[in-house]
Amino acid sequence: MNSREPGRSRNSEQDPENPSGSDVGVMIKGKVYPYVEKNPLDAIALNGFNLGIAVGLAMGLLTYTFFKNFNVYVLAISIFHFLEFFVTARFNPGKVTSDSFLFNNGKAYIFSHLFAMTEALVQCLFFPRWKSSFYSKAHLIISLLGFLLIIMGQYVRTMAMVTAGKSFSHHVKQTRNSDHVLVTTGIYGWFRHPSYFGYFWWALGTQLWLLNPLSFVMFAVVLWRFFDARIEYEERYLVAFFGLSYKDYTTKVGTGIPFVHSNSKPSSHLR
Repeated sequence: MNSREPGRSRNSEQDPENPSGSDVGVMIKGKVYPYVEKNPLDAIALNGFNLGIAVGLAMGLLTYTFFKNFNVYVLAISIFHFLEFFVTARFNPGKVTSDSFLFNNGKAYIFSHLFAMTEALVQCLFFPRWKSSFYSKAHLIISLLGFLLIIMGQYVRTMAMVTAGKSFSHHVKQTRNSDHVLVTTGIYGWFRHPSYFGYFWWALGTQLWLLNPLSFVMFAVVLWRFFDARIEYEERYLVAFFGLSYKDYTTKVGTGIPFVHSNSKPSSHLR
């Protein structure tokens, strides 16, 4: 990162290496701070309040619900969205915005989770005995596997964000920021795109945990197609940014997502 005069923000006028000036933060006395205009306190407070309501209802109703897996599912989603904002704010303050909660994740994201919730509730209504982790040994194994995938996926994604720090972005970058470096250590020594790996298996884990056969298949197909295209697209830019260093990295470290291998032709931030 280039040094800046204390109190000077790294915007388009002050940083010719980052003409967009969109996500490197404001430098004050050598420390990076978020852009105020991208972090309206009312929006952040409301998002936090809504997450608190979701967590409170999920935990408060735990003893009253038949299918307790659903409550844990709501908790998992709430924790995921909270950590997206919290970890970005803590380890990558220059890029944090009110959108870092990832609530605006697109119609497909909303539809997928609504479909999963509907499937779980409908099956609870019509097949209450079958919709239980203790219905059979297979049900118990599937539920436990799902729970482990949720924990593992969340851990890997969070560690990816922590390890990459300033080089992490929720968006594919088409131009290289001055603070963007190639990260190949830590969790990146195990998975080439650990945040994608983490989310892929976390999402599938939620559907195993919910005992949702239809949603599991839908999530698997949709997420695989999305990440296959996303990684190919992103790696074009990573190759352009880091050249042979990145190509060599791809030969040593895989994605951890089945059949997604892309070693592209010339997006940014290594995830």
